[in-house]
Amino acid sequence: DSGCVKWEKYRGRDILPMWIADSDFAAAPAIREALAERLEHPVFGYTQPPARLFDLVAERMRERYGWAVEPQWVIPLPAVIGAFYLACRAVGKTGDPVYIPSVIYPPFTRAAGFNDMVNRPIPMCWRDQRLILDLDWLQRQPVRPGELLMFCNPQNPGGSVYRQDELEQLVEIIVQREMVLCSDEIHSDLVLDPENRHIPVASLDSRLAERSITLISPSKTFNLPGLGCAFAIIPDRALRRRMKTNPFIVPHVTIMGLVAAEAAYRHGDEWNRQQCAYLAANRDHLIDRINRIPGLRLGPVEATYLAWIDVSALGLERPLRFFEDAGVGMSPGSEFGDPDFMRLNFGCPRSRVEEAVRRLRKAVESIA
Repeated sequence: DSGCVKWEKYRGRDILPMWIADSDFAAAPAIREALAERLEHPVFGYTQPPARLFDLVAERMRERYGWAVEPQWVIPLPAVIGAFYLACRAVGKTGDPVYIPSVIYPPFTRAAGFNDMVNRPIPMCWRDQRLILDLDWLQRQPVRPGELLMFCNPQNPGGSVYRQDELEQLVEIIVQREMVLCSDEIHSDLVLDPENRHIPVASLDSRLAERSITLISPSKTFNLPGLGCAFAIIPDRALRRRMKTNPFIVPHVTIMGLVAAEAAYRHGDEWNRQQCAYLAANRDHLIDRINRIPGLRLGPVEATYLAWIDVSALGLERPLRFFEDAGVGMSPGSEFGDPDFMRLNFGCPRSRVEEAVRRLRKAVESIA
C-alpha cells in the first residue's frame, strides 16, 4: 500500500492502473540504501544541494552525451513540471505566444495560461511511424525574436526519439528566429533500443545552448517522482538568473530528493540498463498482441514506458469509460491533444501487461 495516486485512483475497483507515468518497479537498492543511511541522522533541516551533485550532473552529461556542461549551469528544482511555468515567466510576458507540440502531455498546455500567455500549437506529423514535430510548418511561421518554444524529447506521448538531422533542423529554426527553447528531456535515460540514442538538443550547437533550458530528472528513470528532484541546465547566465526560483513560491528540493538523485546518478545505471531491457520486452509483447486485436493499432515505442494506442477504428463515444469498464485504466488521448488515442503505461510486471491485453481483447470483441 504505497499511497501512490496511480493506485489510489482505482482503489476498490477491478481496474488495472496503467495511466499516470510512474512505474511499479521498486527503486534501485543503492538508492534505498542511501535513503536509509540518511535516515540514521535525526536532523532534517533546510538543505542546500551539495556542490558534488552539480559536478555529478555535469559529469553525467559529458560522459553519456558528450555535452560539455559546466556545474554552474545546473539549477535544482523540485519537479520538471514547475519548470515549464518558470520558463514561461522567465522568457515572456502577458499575451506572448508559447509554441508547444499539439500532442503533448497536459502540463505543457497549462503553463502558458498560468502566465497569461497564449499557446501556439505546433502540428505533429508521422515519420516512419514516429510522432514528431512538423518542423516544416514551424519554419514557415512568422516567429518574433525571443518567443518561447517548448519541446519534449523523447516525446511523451508517442515515445519517439528525435534523430540528429531532425534536431539540427530544429536548432537552425530556433537560432535563425532567435527563439528560446525549453526542452523537457526527462525520459532521456529510457531509450529502449541500442540502435537509438538520446541527443540533448542543446549539445548540438553553442548558439542554441545560449538560448536554451534543458530539463532532466531521475524521477522517471528510477521511479522517484514522490521524492521531487529535477534539474534545469541553463548555459546563459542572464536566463539562468531569470529562472531562479522564489522560495516562497517554489520550494527547495528536499533532503531525501537530493540523496536519492545523487545515489541514482552515481550508482543506478546498471540497474537502469536491466530495467530498459525488461521494458523493451514488455513493449515488444504489447505491440505484438495489441496489433492482433481488430480496431487497435500500436506503432513503435522507442523510449519511455508509455504506449500510444490508436483506437479510432472502434468509433467509441467515450473511450476512457469503455476501457475502464473493461478493467483497464489508461490515460485518454483527449488530455494530450488527440482523442483518437489512449496512453497505456507498461512500466509494470509482465503479468499485468498480459492481463491488460486479455481484457482489451475481450472488450473489443464484445462490440465487434
